[in-house]
Amino acid sequence: MNSKSADAEGAFSTWTTRRWLWAGVSVTLIVLAVLGSLGGWAMWRTSQITAELVDRRSPALIDSMRVQEALVNQETGIRGYGLSGQRDFLQPYTRGVAEEKVVLRRLRPLLAGDERARADLADVERLAGSWQERIAGPVTSAPAEDAVQLATERAEEGKSTFDSLRKALARQQSHLEAERATASRELRHATKLRNWMFAVIAVVIVLVAFVVFEGLRRGITGPLSLLGSDARDVAQGRFDLALVGKGPADLRQLTSDVESMRRRLLEELQSSEASRTLLDEQAADLKRSNAELEQFAYVASHDLQEPLRKVSSFTQLLQRRYGSQLDERADQYIAFAVDGANRMQVLINDLLAFSRVGRVHNEHQTVDLEEVMSKTLDNLSVAVEESGAEITHDVLPTVVGDTTQLGMLWQNLLSNAIKFRSSDRTPHIHVSAVSADGVWEFAVSDNGIGIAPEFQEKVFILFQRLHTKDAYPGTGIGLAMCKKIVEFHGGTIGIDPDHTPGTRLVLTLPAVEAAPAAPERKTQP
Repeated sequence: MNSKSADAEGAFSTWTTRRWLWAGVSVTLIVLAVLGSLGGWAMWRTSQITAELVDRRSPALIDSMRVQEALVNQETGIRGYGLSGQRDFLQPYTRGVAEEKVVLRRLRPLLAGDERARADLADVERLAGSWQERIAGPVTSAPAEDAVQLATERAEEGKSTFDSLRKALARQQSHLEAERATASRELRHATKLRNWMFAVIAVVIVLVAFVVFEGLRRGITGPLSLLGSDARDVAQGRFDLALVGKGPADLRQLTSDVESMRRRLLEELQSSEASRTLLDEQAADLKRSNAELEQFAYVASHDLQEPLRKVSSFTQLLQRRYGSQLDERADQYIAFAVDGANRMQVLINDLLAFSRVGRVHNEHQTVDLEEVMSKTLDNLSVAVEESGAEITHDVLPTVVGDTTQLGMLWQNLLSNAIKFRSSDRTPHIHVSAVSADGVWEFAVSDNGIGIAPEFQEKVFILFQRLHTKDAYPGTGIGLAMCKKIVEFHGGTIGIDPDHTPGTRLVLTLPAVEAAPAAPERKTQP
């Protein structure tokens, strides 16, 4: 028994939802077609018996009674004429003859196919014809005085013949009544059968509907509800919940696909957890490295600079005390030593400033760039005066950022524009500000020596110098620090390759609120 069930389940295990639906619809249509056929047959049977009873049996019995009534009228007229000799008494006879003919014309088709009824009718017509021939015909055709005598002579014969006719009519009507009673019983049985059949049809339809709904619940809605419930549990965090497929093959395949997706998500989650753990470890290492970097910055700012100051100071003391005793080459060596110590101090200070961007100075607040620009120009006043530079700028907006870092940004940008000026023209530097798409776009344009296209990306890399320290002093950290400051504030910085002569640096900073560009302001050299 179990092996047969397993074989049946295996045979239907590959059926999809569509195939189950097609099979269910087909079986339902077949059942409904059979029930409809049975119901139609019951209706047809009932209508046939009803038609037989209404259109044949009852009219035949009624017409048989009318034939009897017509013959009785004829007999009454003949008897009255035979007794009185007055022809007025023949009127019932005349009407009876006419009515008999009409009724017989209707009765004969009604009895077609019923041998016994036709035999009864033939017997009635034979006896009626005999009575007409022997009694009614001679009496009606005889004169009044002869008709009385003829009727008296044939009274016994007429009575006997008409009694036989009455018996034949009674027999015919008895048979017709029996046939009508039989048809009535058949009609009652057919009606009862029809009612029972429609009741059975209604019950079967209800059962089919129940089977269909139960099949849909177990085969489609149930598995889908289970899959949806499990999917919601997985979505709420139960990633270890395995999804089990039930129902038709395509729903099981859908569950298998969702289960594969769950396993993939679980693998990705585990991988993400591992990556997050690794990231936490790296963050801890980075935090430790930053702490070590801060310790190094402290050492560099104190312990490393102190020996450099000693080297520079004692070398200068040596030059002043024994300068008259040393030759020109010794003085040159002393100058190299002092210059190297000073440049080392500048490099250490620049590195310290670069490392502190986003770490030491990190107080985001509203910053009025007009005030920052004013302080920057004050700090660069000596360089501006010595170079004869003309610096102009638009009305600068208020942004969100760190005041110290933004001051370092403008000071580096303007000092670079002054430093790398052209020797054959007066330096002109302009700072523009334009608001667009929620950001402020600034541009620092000059007419200096410019930057070759192949070096326009390298200048933002730490310690990248395009000139010797003798031609242009510096450590190569300025633009790298500007890039770090701008990116720390969520902006971008780059060089406009189409600007000539000179250089045009374009940078963006997020806007506090968009505002139109203001007219140019000018700072005199």
